[in-house]
Amino acid sequence: MDGLPFRTVSLLIEAVGSLYVVGYAVAALLTLLRGQAGTRITAARLLVAEGALAGLNFKVAATLLRTIELHSWPEIGMFVAVFALRTLLKRVFSWEQRRLRADAAGRAPLNAPGP
Repeated sequence: MDGLPFRTVSLLIEAVGSLYVVGYAVAALLTLLRGQAGTRITAARLLVAEGALAGLNFKVAATLLRTIELHSWPEIGMFVAVFALRTLLKRVFSWEQRRLRADAAGRAPLNAPGP
């Protein structure tokens, strides 16, 4: 890491995560427009959930990388808040993905977010 500061690297990683989310959202939109009427909504929702999970993985990695540059308690507090929010979002999207897959397979949906 001699050439690039941690902040720049974390921003690049975060940008990759954003591109994942946007790419999957575009794929979901195309699925809605081109898919068969019965399955396209569930397939599009699954794509959005998968993209959100993939993007959030990159964003959490970028957030963790930024911990190297934390110098004050307010910065640490902001890091904890962002990390907790992103972790919660990952759990919600993971739950939604499991629920959609269960619905598509004809099983009873899961009722609550899990670990």
